[in-house]
Amino acid sequence: MSKSISIFDTTLRDGTQGEGISLSADDKLKIAKKLDDLGVHYIEGGIPGSNNKDIEFFKRVKELRLNAKITAFGSTRRKNSLAEQDENLQRMIDAGVPAVTLVGKSWDFHVHTALQTTLEENLAMIGDSISYLKSKGLEVIFDAEHFFDGYKHNPEYAAAVLAKAQEAGADWLTMCDTNGGTLPHEIQGIISAVALQVPGASLGIHTHNDCELAVANTLSAISAGVRQVQGTINGYGERCGNANLCSIIPTLQLKMGLHCIPEDALPNLTNTARYISEVANVNMPVNQPYVGTAAFAHKGGIHVSAILRDSRTYEHIAPEKVGNKQRVLVSELAGQSNVLSKAQDIGLSLDPSSEQARKVIDKIKDLEHQGYQFEGADASLELLLREATGEMNELFTFESFKMLVEKTAGRPVVSEAFVKLKVGGESLYTAAEGNGPVNALDNALRKALLAYFPQLKEMHLSDYKVRVLDEKDQTAAKVRVLIESKNYVNTWSTVGVSGNVIEASWEALVDSMRYALLGQISLESEITADREPRGLVNH
Repeated sequence: MSKSISIFDTTLRDGTQGEGISLSADDKLKIAKKLDDLGVHYIEGGIPGSNNKDIEFFKRVKELRLNAKITAFGSTRRKNSLAEQDENLQRMIDAGVPAVTLVGKSWDFHVHTALQTTLEENLAMIGDSISYLKSKGLEVIFDAEHFFDGYKHNPEYAAAVLAKAQEAGADWLTMCDTNGGTLPHEIQGIISAVALQVPGASLGIHTHNDCELAVANTLSAISAGVRQVQGTINGYGERCGNANLCSIIPTLQLKMGLHCIPEDALPNLTNTARYISEVANVNMPVNQPYVGTAAFAHKGGIHVSAILRDSRTYEHIAPEKVGNKQRVLVSELAGQSNVLSKAQDIGLSLDPSSEQARKVIDKIKDLEHQGYQFEGADASLELLLREATGEMNELFTFESFKMLVEKTAGRPVVSEAFVKLKVGGESLYTAAEGNGPVNALDNALRKALLAYFPQLKEMHLSDYKVRVLDEKDQTAAKVRVLIESKNYVNTWSTVGVSGNVIEASWEALVDSMRYALLGQISLESEITADREPRGLVNH
């Protein structure tokens, strides 16, 4: 790889402007460490002095001793003032970072309407601010806001803005598609023209995704000679988001032969994307390219049959290159290849020509017809396959449960569950309260099982979803419940379906605990007086 592209991550600044995203100082520090491990070159931490979280971040990030350059963001000096007396510029300097991102107007419409000043004063604001920051020994990345809209409206002035920034000593000239409305061919044409007007300048690109073109526009800019990419992990950002670095980095590196991050760090991309989505508390789209759980998932039987022979038949890259993995989905569309592949993945021997295999496929299709969905419930599917092949030890047997939900005027609702089970030949009857019926059932089930299986303390429910399957039936409609569970090392999902939401929840809940106990030996005839557990969890 002869050419290198500088990766500028603005997840901690521009990304936090996305709806529903709020990061604490601790969150930002965790993400910064993860981004540094990935190998990005710049990490924009926020706006110094704008809020207590960013103030704390810039103070504490120095302790991490990161390889990436931490960057502070701010705007040019105010109109008709001195750069040396500008509080915003001073806060950027006081942040103690090696590099700063300075944003300035490049669209004459914004100069007149937003800044309410003259075109000449705007140029002076840009030049003075950059010169002052450079005099303090800082690397300056100049973000020309609304550059492409400005260039289309007044190309001479937009180019003059970049020339002024270059003259003042800016290290990078970044052209921003701030409103996200520019098309890829426009990006390429404008940058090709601009490169001739600011010869020798190091150019950058910053795009937004309002037309679903942020990644495409970034790649067009690279083709036109840009050498720095600004973007965010998972495309977080204001309105429709920013350019998604999780798509840009592997495309540049694997498809265009350009060096972005260390080759041995690229397999960390999927983990980084998912980690940051967890910290930000934002669910990743399953179909997100490269890093989504469905990015290399195969459902159609013909597809699966082909990838089992050679994955290149339906995969544009090997998923391991970006740290993802191939998944075979099992559903009503599944053929024999899907089920066999899934069984093979979990170490089960299933003869494709056997009656056993045919029955499993028929059962899966029948359950899906009833409303079950195994694409998002791998744990329930694995339990079903293990039962069908005789590889399942049933550690407890359900006998009955009862629910009491009481509402008294002026008092909160009280939910209490009564559960009857049999473990190792011994009958158990427990009761527990909870914050709602499902939580009460969870508590009662745990209360019964923890004495025998203390490892269940390590698992908890992390997500709970209910979907109505037959809206026309209104309150009598059948529902599907998906439960996601976690322990210290794994995440798994289970499903339940019923006309009663409590029963559907119970099915998914019981499956989640059965899956957590896979590998535990049977307790039949081995219950001791002190109820000492007899095995360890494999999953």
